[in-house]
Amino acid sequence: MAYLELHDIQKSYYLGSEEFPVLKGLNLSFEQGEFVSILGESGGGKTTLMNIIGGLDSNYTGDVVLNGNSLRHDTNKQLDAYRRQTIGFIFQNFNLISHLTVLQNVMVSLEMTTLSRKQQEERAHQLLEQVGLKEHVKKFPNQLSGGQKQRVAIARALASDPEIIIADEPTGALDSQNTQEILELLDQIATDGKLVITVTHSQTVADFGTRIVRLTDGKISEDKQIKEPYKAGNENELTTHTLKFGATLKMALENMRYNLKRNILIIIGAAIGIFSVIVMLGLGNGVQGYINHEIYSQVNPNALQITKNVSSDNTDVNKSNMQTKDKNRLEKIKHVKNVQNGFYVQGGSQLRLGKQTAAISFMQTFNPTILKKSITKGDAPKGNEILLTKEIAAKLNKKHPYSLIGKKIIFYQNTLNKQKRPVTLSKTLKVSGIAKANTGSTSVTYQTMKSIYGSKNISIKPNFLTLEVTGSVENVKPVQNKIKAFKNSKNKAQYMITGVGGFVDTLNTYINLAVNVLATIAGISLLVSAIMIIVVLYISVSERTKEIGILRALGTSKGSIRNLFFSEAFFIGLFSSVLAIILAEGLAAIANHIAESGINYQIMQISTGNILFGLIISIAISLLAALAPAGKAARLDPIESLSYE
Repeated sequence: MAYLELHDIQKSYYLGSEEFPVLKGLNLSFEQGEFVSILGESGGGKTTLMNIIGGLDSNYTGDVVLNGNSLRHDTNKQLDAYRRQTIGFIFQNFNLISHLTVLQNVMVSLEMTTLSRKQQEERAHQLLEQVGLKEHVKKFPNQLSGGQKQRVAIARALASDPEIIIADEPTGALDSQNTQEILELLDQIATDGKLVITVTHSQTVADFGTRIVRLTDGKISEDKQIKEPYKAGNENELTTHTLKFGATLKMALENMRYNLKRNILIIIGAAIGIFSVIVMLGLGNGVQGYINHEIYSQVNPNALQITKNVSSDNTDVNKSNMQTKDKNRLEKIKHVKNVQNGFYVQGGSQLRLGKQTAAISFMQTFNPTILKKSITKGDAPKGNEILLTKEIAAKLNKKHPYSLIGKKIIFYQNTLNKQKRPVTLSKTLKVSGIAKANTGSTSVTYQTMKSIYGSKNISIKPNFLTLEVTGSVENVKPVQNKIKAFKNSKNKAQYMITGVGGFVDTLNTYINLAVNVLATIAGISLLVSAIMIIVVLYISVSERTKEIGILRALGTSKGSIRNLFFSEAFFIGLFSSVLAIILAEGLAAIANHIAESGINYQIMQISTGNILFGLIISIAISLLAALAPAGKAARLDPIESLSYE
């Protein structure tokens, strides 16, 4: 049984419905150590036969048998493995990958072996030295002569130690001196026990081998041995695999470096959208933080005021009062530190100092929502004391409002007694301090308020409770949600959260909504970026069609070709996001420097989450954009790709 056998190989091409037979029932056998020249005129089917033997073309009738095993029904993956491990291609026009160095071109085949990185490099250097290119390993193909390029192709073909070398017009583009040198190299390969098959139309080249097979009009017209074949060599000892993802990443980087200027422009264009989104999110964080900071600097963010949720048409005051059971229920909520009784009145209140009076539209008992640091002068109220806002104090003494501290003023309150008759309550109170304007309200202690009403035998019950949350501000939201979850008999919220807790929560919701809308508008540019990346990758597929054909001929799988373009998209997304993050951080530094001098606050706060979001969304968009181009690249026919110009 011969090493390689061809049984009744027939192949036709079709133009519409018209058939054009190229190979008409070829039967051949080959042994290791042979240097076989397939001779014939152009268009005689030599290259077609080469593609069938090399596993590039499976659309034929007949059978190719290697070591007794048929290739006819092999899958695409099996044919890939066959080309990687058994076949080494040498092409007429060299088919080197232009953006890779001489060494890297040889390393492509070695990347698909199980050799370690160090062993791969050692073998690549050894092969290049063997073909006389030891001093040219760092050069690119466009820096080499035709003969040198063919030597690189031979070194690459030998890299995975294949058992069959197929050379398609290996000297067609070379002068006589280089032709002689290349033929001697091929003869040496045959001497080492490999099967060398050259496809040529040159009788000179054919006479150099051990055997000539002449093709005429798709049939074998001559098959003669002109020399004794060499001794068969040992079987391939190198195991192979398809191009791994790490190798495709490196190749993608090399290609991006080769087209550096264009890729820089692409990265800048893609970075603009990511930059816009990150800036919008960072600005939203800053604005929200600034507003919260200003509010929290005046009012305690960990204090919530809770009232009963009663309809506006309910005139029963007792329905709005807080009961002991309400207080006990709220105290049991996780993170609640304490719950205090509170009482407020709207309208009917007045202060008098000598002949000066000041009406109070709203008055409440002093509670933890009012920060002590908001008291600009004096102290918080104690028994029979009152805390005034600066606005109220100015009504009583316009020129020297702070001089009221320590003085006694008369408080009046119009209300109804137990018989529902109007009465006027009055009490002399000492001014304990002055608070910032629009901070909290004029206030007294709960006990003082009880004594004011008690002077007319009127008892009061708390109409709100003040709840303090332990720990950080982050604990406030869960407590609010728990309070909102309490329902009344009509399945409506039993309590309302008033004061800064509820206000800030609502305000932050609106801020987040506005920021998300702006970020979404900015994100429209991401769609433009995605379209740009799709177009660029389609151009890249077109530019690298021949490279794809070369890789497929070397045994690279469709999946690895797909990964090659996904790798390029990955790097575009990665570098775009990194550039966007750097630009956003730079803009944030400038904006915050200006804001610090104006409002003493960093107005743009780009969080780690914003950065990760920008990074992930950029890479995700790039990979999605690569789906169609990468799929097209993987589906390219290797034979057509190799002939692409």
